[in-house]
Amino acid sequence: MAKWTDYVNIKKIAADKREYRRQMARVDALPPDYRYVFKKIQSQMWAFAGGDGMDQLAVHYDLIDLFEQGAAQGKPVLEVTGDDVAAFVDGLLASVRTYTADWRDKLNRDIHNKVGDGHASDDQG
Repeated sequence: MAKWTDYVNIKKIAADKREYRRQMARVDALPPDYRYVFKKIQSQMWAFAGGDGMDQLAVHYDLIDLFEQGAAQGKPVLEVTGDDVAAFVDGLLASVRTYTADWRDKLNRDIHNKVGDGHASDDQG
């Protein structure tokens, strides 16, 4: 998780952008099917990104490694991801913070704060 100072650290921001561009150049070098699937997965993952999204980037970079290995071995991309690409993405998202996890946490926290002791209050608000 990023610290607040990372958001105002121009050198860190510039270094992160350079690294991201390097990684995306690796994606551009993948075979077309791999590139297409990566971009679809990336789009899906960003839709659920929580926090600052930096943990998502680590997963993206690992995915690039996996896709490069699969392509180098001549495997079709669906052999790498499996036929259920959505389930594959769910597996990738299991290790990162997502908005859905944030929403679930907030729902549980709000309910437990209100009625967590097992007794509903008279306040209906």
